[in-house]
Amino acid sequence: MDNSIDLHLHSIYSDGSDSPEEIVKLASKLKLRALSLTDHDSVDGIPEMIRCCKEANIEFVPGIELSTDYEGHEIHILAYYYDYTDEKLLSMLSENVKARDVRTERILNALRDNGFDITLEDLYKLNPAAVITRAHIATYLFKTEQIKCQKDAFDKYIGDGKCCYFKREKINSLDAIKLIKNIGGTAVIAHPPLYRMEKAELDRVVSTFKDNGLEGIEAIYSTYHNDDERNMRELAKKYNLLLTGGSDYHGINKPFIHLGSGRGNLHVPYKYFEKLKEAHFNN
Repeated sequence: MDNSIDLHLHSIYSDGSDSPEEIVKLASKLKLRALSLTDHDSVDGIPEMIRCCKEANIEFVPGIELSTDYEGHEIHILAYYYDYTDEKLLSMLSENVKARDVRTERILNALRDNGFDITLEDLYKLNPAAVITRAHIATYLFKTEQIKCQKDAFDKYIGDGKCCYFKREKINSLDAIKLIKNIGGTAVIAHPPLYRMEKAELDRVVSTFKDNGLEGIEAIYSTYHNDDERNMRELAKKYNLLLTGGSDYHGINKPFIHLGSGRGNLHVPYKYFEKLKEAHFNN
């Protein structure tokens, strides 16, 4: 994996299973040259990640993944090289976690109505540092032998549109991009093919985001199919956007996704990190 990087990964501080130290140890074994920790709505793992990457001689860029809403679509925005100590950001993240907990309680109430034994306290006992997500619910139900596999939780109960699913309030995508810009960061739209938009609609969305400060697009990702990567490169070229990429590593919570290599053949070149860094420091 020489000359590879991974700019999309999650730790125990959101919905991953590994600590930042464990991630960096694995990355060092795999000879990854650069990393970004992009936890959901949390910056708590960044100081540890900075220290561990420095000790391992791996380059690091602070990241985060924000769940946003645009015209009814849930769209994830990645931020890189932003001020992770900014008070406005931290206040927004605190509100996001509260909104997640309200939504989680609604999901758990529905699950209990369907015969499951699970509480928010149970989830926090097992994941004291985490931002609780649906992945934690699925993992808990599996570990307590209430379902056969984690996938069953999503397919039958908590996946989008299922009987125990509830939406949560999210920041508007354009507001998120502007916030990232205001705190010195680089805003990147994460995994666009996952939003299942028609090509023309995605083009319009990316164009609008670009006009509001978007600087990059995730061109390489673990679950892209067929022409997805080529289409992302074309969008990036059309709107003069940076290319980024990552595995979306979650440890055992997504056991089929491996650090640095995704499903086995992912390769994000070091030059992507170089261009991201160059764009940031030349602004």
